[in-house]
Order: sequence, then structure tokens, then C-alpha cells
Amino acid sequence: MPLIMPIFGTRPEAIKMAPIVQALKSSDMDCFVTVTGQHRDMLDQVNDLFGVVPDADLNILQPRQSLSSILVRTIDGLDRLFASNMPDAVLVQGDTTTSTAGAIAAFYRGIPVVHVEAGLRSGDIFSPFPEEANRKITSQVASLHLAPTAMSKANLLKENVAAADIVVTGNTVIDALLTTVSKPVSFSDPRLEEVAEAGKKVLLVTTHRRENQGETMRGIGRALARIADAEGDLTIVLPIHKNPAVREAVLPALTGKSNVIVTEPLAYGEFTRLLAISAVVLTDSGGVQEEAPSLGKPVLVMRENTERPEAVDAGTVRLIGTAEQRIVDEVLLLLRDEVLYKTMANAVNPYGDGMAASRSIAGIAQMLGVGSRLTDFEA
Repeated sequence: MPLIMPIFGTRPEAIKMAPIVQALKSSDMDCFVTVTGQHRDMLDQVNDLFGVVPDADLNILQPRQSLSSILVRTIDGLDRLFASNMPDAVLVQGDTTTSTAGAIAAFYRGIPVVHVEAGLRSGDIFSPFPEEANRKITSQVASLHLAPTAMSKANLLKENVAAADIVVTGNTVIDALLTTVSKPVSFSDPRLEEVAEAGKKVLLVTTHRRENQGETMRGIGRALARIADAEGDLTIVLPIHKNPAVREAVLPALTGKSNVIVTEPLAYGEFTRLLAISAVVLTDSGGVQEEAPSLGKPVLVMRENTERPEAVDAGTVRLIGTAEQRIVDEVLLLLRDEVLYKTMANAVNPYGDGMAASRSIAGIAQMLGVGSRLTDFEA
């Protein structure tokens, strides 16, 4: 049987790879799960939730690690692993440094690369940084491109990727979300349990993008403080990223705000429950732009552009940039304008139907000559 090696190292990758790993283990192909440990606790939480047990762990995490050091240690660790465990194909996901390092290391060994969530483009090589470049680099060496949407496929076709090498799968994050949100989950933080039981109006905030760090992120912190002051019945929940640069920028402005709850990063099951009880999502994340529309949650994105324009076109996501005043104005408008809120909350989610993993496995099987594709996903 063909041996497939999924490689991932961050929490978002783990979430989106979990449905594929589960499907692989039920297929006619062998699966050798390799994690890099680019994230640690957050990665392990997701693996535990989905019952994914790594076969190899490079454990590269170091304090305040640079992108270059992640790339070098990952390529070196994978190359040594390939010497003793040569797969028939390597599976990488998305736009992280782990995914690009995995693709390069496999390419150097002549191993076919399968790119999950391929073809997303913002059109700006520096935004999101370094993710836009990572995706483009991975596309150059991939043998099979698992594009989540027709728009992602169109991006790849414009870059002269052969249509025969692209499968439109839908996004596996929807598979993971639909599975997880149906399970009963308790919040480990009693403050969140109290908010849920009281039915309070929640603004869920996530922020971590490298291009937003520094003064821009300090402005985000000030904007959140102003929103908290303007909407006393609103509870702002901020699961704060572990990056010290994020915490140092955002948290000072929020000190003493009684309707702001700052938590450690939540386990994925808890995060999906929080997403489900939220009224509005304010984020600079990529994955949240896909998850929230599936639950009917309007999303305001603190970025100038997005590699996920489908939901912007559908009307459930709005790009608002990173200017402090604009963030305040847009959040308050959405909270106070019932017509606008209903319009965004009822927009169609263009990202998946819960069958992305099955289409992915079928596409890999066809590439390796042991199966045939399923019909492409259509929104």
C-alpha cells in the first residue's frame, strides 16, 4: 500500500489536517503522521481532541524562534526522517513555515508533494506575511493541489498549474468544525461558562498576524478598550496568542476593563463553542474567516486584503483594515445596525460541505494510481 506522510506543526494545520488523517487511516493507504512542533501546547491539544497520534515529532520549538530557524530546523529534521521513512507522497497544509519547509524537503528527495488548501492568494507578497509567499513557494513544487474553492483553482490556473493536477475539495476546516461543534464541551475558564449561561452578547477577538505587530497591534488594543467603554452590555473575549510581542502590544490598553475577558489560547473544542455563542467575530486570522460563516457569525477582518475573498463576495465577511478609529466604527455599526447584522449573518458560506477530506483522499489515490476522484466541490 502507498505510504502517505502528513506533515504539520501548528494548531491551524492540525485542525485542518485532522479530518484527512482520520480518512487516511480508514483508506487503503498507509499513514505516517509527522509533526514539527512549530507550535507545542496548542498543537498537542488539537491532536488529542481528534485522536491523532504522531508517528514522528521533530520538536523544533524554541523561545522567540525566527522564521529562518524554523525553516532550517524543519528541513534538516525531515531530511533525516526521509532517510529511514521514505513515503510515496508528502501532505502539507496551507501557508505556514512548516508546510513550505515540508514541501521543499520532500521535493529535494524527489517525493511528490500534495498541497492541502492550495491556491489561496491575496495578491500582495507581503500580506499576509510570510503566508502569501509560503503558499506560492509550495505551489511551485506540488504535484497535486487540493484547492478548497473554485476561486482557488482559478488562481492556480492563472499560474499555469495544469487543471488535471487540481482537485476542488472544499475546506477541511469545515469538516473539523462540524464534527467538533456537535460535541458537548465545558469551558475550562469559569468566566466563559458564566457568560454562556447568562446569554451575554459576545465579541470574539483573535489577533496575531506578524504584519500587524507593533504600533498597529497597540492600536487594536486601544480600539478594543474604546469598544468596551461604548458598549457596557457587551462582553469582549480575547483568547490571547502566546507570542510575547502580541501580548505586550494588546494587553496594556485592556487593563481594568470589567467587560473584557482575556484567556489563554482555548482548546479547539472550547473555541468552537465560544464561536457558536458569539454575536460578532473581529479577527486578523485566516481560518476564523472560514469557520465563523459556517455558524452564521458576521466577521470583521482587521487586514487590508485577504487570500479568502469568497466570504467577502458572499457578504458574511468585511475587510475593515487596521486603523484604530475604523475598527471602533465598524464594530459599533455592526452591533447597533440590526439590518446590517442580519444581512451578514444570513449570507451563504462558500467554504465547504463537510466532505473535503473524502475528496482529498480520492484525489491522492488517483495521483498514486490506486483510486479515482470524486466530483469537485461546488459552493
